[in-house]
Formats: sequence, structure tokens, C-alpha cells
Amino acid sequence: LTSLENMLFGMGNPLLDISAVVDKDFLDKFGLKPNDQILAEDQHKALFEEIVKRNKVEYHAGGSTQNSVKIAQWMLQKPHKVATFFGCIGKDRFGEILKKKAEEAHVDAHYYEQNEEPTGTCAACITGDNRSLVANLAAANCYKKEKHLDLDSNWELVKKAKVYYIAGFFLTVSSESILKVARHASDKNKIFCMNLSAPFISQFFKEPLMKVMPYVDILFGNETEAATFAKELGFETDDIAEIAKKTQNLPKENTKRQRVVVFTQGKDDTVATVGMVTMFPVLDIDQNDIVDTNGAGDAFVGGFLSALVQEHALEECIRAGHYAANVIIRRVGCTFPEKPDYH
Repeated sequence: LTSLENMLFGMGNPLLDISAVVDKDFLDKFGLKPNDQILAEDQHKALFEEIVKRNKVEYHAGGSTQNSVKIAQWMLQKPHKVATFFGCIGKDRFGEILKKKAEEAHVDAHYYEQNEEPTGTCAACITGDNRSLVANLAAANCYKKEKHLDLDSNWELVKKAKVYYIAGFFLTVSSESILKVARHASDKNKIFCMNLSAPFISQFFKEPLMKVMPYVDILFGNETEAATFAKELGFETDDIAEIAKKTQNLPKENTKRQRVVVFTQGKDDTVATVGMVTMFPVLDIDQNDIVDTNGAGDAFVGGFLSALVQEHALEECIRAGHYAANVIIRRVGCTFPEKPDYH
């Protein structure tokens, strides 16, 4: 089993999640939609000061890609350090927490540490089963290809992997780092996975996204992100199966692998291009058991990746994804019990 060590490579924005239950007035005050993901702007400065003062505020290690590789590791349990993770943090208390949490999760995290900017945070504003995420990237935005990814010792870890996963969020930070990893995967016929991550990525970072797309072997997204992506690309359809098909057929660099597109739709069927477009029902869950949907998408990807690194069939990867998401939505934040109960 040691052969699985460092087989999964992830790179993204390591953030400390600050989550609290808020009310509609709080959302309105800061102009937030109940279910959204945005980057913090000046008007959100006060939000971070206010959310930490609310009762029952929780701190969890977060960041979309980091969440997913942690879940993959949790699903696999052994060996440790199946996943390598790169990202940028500050030299501060929050940075130390992220390092400690990565270690506890048995993820092989190699952070680029700098002291210009503090460690990034993400405010998760929970109302009912909705969550509005506001990310203040700070240090996460300071990742530098030439100062970290290009270093021989780090690039060796990249070369060791056979499955790569980077959330679309990282396009706002270092698209040249993404391209370097994507091209490596494509040249070596390894598997490069990406996520549409949020509507704003397709809207405002369409150019870097489409530069990476020819290298994407597996593309993840949810129904909202898929619809925005389709609109930005002028697909002229809002049928999710049709969008998946058109996305699958976008130009591809490594023709040895047909692109796989996987769109989740909350409690509705997951849509995936398994040769043809197929619907996969999610696990049933009582509405009352849903504590917090924050991290459900990340968990789905993490479960999926855990099966993928073991070279399981696509259907099995989706089943593992559905299991992981089902576990995570019963808990606050992207947290999990000690062991999975998955066979």
C-alpha cells in the first residue's frame, strides 16, 4: 500500500474557515446571497470582525482543494500521506493551525510561507441549510510558481503523483502554476481534474479557465456553476445533460483520455458522462439530518478521488463521492467522524 503515498496531488488556497449561524439581516447588511461563494471586498472587512463575535463560532481548516484531499485521505485511511498539498500561508497563528490540522489529517502539506500577508480566512455564513461563503484570500493569493512549485524538491512531489486535482478557485491566484501541472499530467498521460468551483470563476476568470480546459480529464461542478459556464460559453441550453455533453466535447490535448464531466445537483441526481450522459441518484437523507451543506461539494470530490487513485471505475468513484458528501452534510463545516463506514 505504500505505493499510494503522494499519488494524489492538490494545489489551492489554504484557508481557515470561520463558520457561524447568522440571520437574514446579517446577509442583507453585507449584501450576501444565502447560497453563494464570493471573494471578500472592502465592504466585507467588518463582516470578519462581526462574525467572530457571534456565539457558537467554529474554526476549521478549509479551502476547497485542501478539504477534498483531506476527505480522500480520510476515505482511504492508510497509508498516510496519499495526498500532497501545495498552497500559501502566513507566518502566524492561523497558519500554525492549518499546519497542525493538515498533519492531523495525514496530508503531506508543503506550504509556501511568507510574511507579507496573513493566512487566508473564509467566513461561512450559515442560514438554515444554506451557506454563503466569503473568502479573504490574503496569503493564499501570494502563491508564487518560481518560489515554490518550480523548486526541485517540490516538483519531484508533483512528478510522483498520478492524479491531480485543483479547484477553479486557484485560477484567481496562479494560473501559470496550474498550467505547469496540467501540462505535466497531459504529457505523461496522468489524470488532471478541475472544478468549476463558483459562478464567478466562469464569469470573470473565463480566459484562464479555458486555457486550462484542454488539459482537463475530469471536470467537476454543481448545477449552478454548470449553468453559468454554459451561458458564458454560449451553449444555448439549460439542460444539464446537454451542458455535460457539450463540455465533454470541448477541445482536448491528450486524446488518449476522453474527458469526463461530473455535475452534482444537491439532492437531485449527479450527472456524469460515462461514455453517454448518465444519472446517478444520491443517497437518501432526511431533511432534518442535514446540519450544514458547506463542504458537500468538496467532500463529493474527495470521495471520488479516493476511488480514482485506486483506479476504480467511474461509477464506483461517484458512489464513493456520494457517500462522503452524505457524511459531511450531517456535520458542521467540512469535518468528518474518525473512520468512514464505507464498503
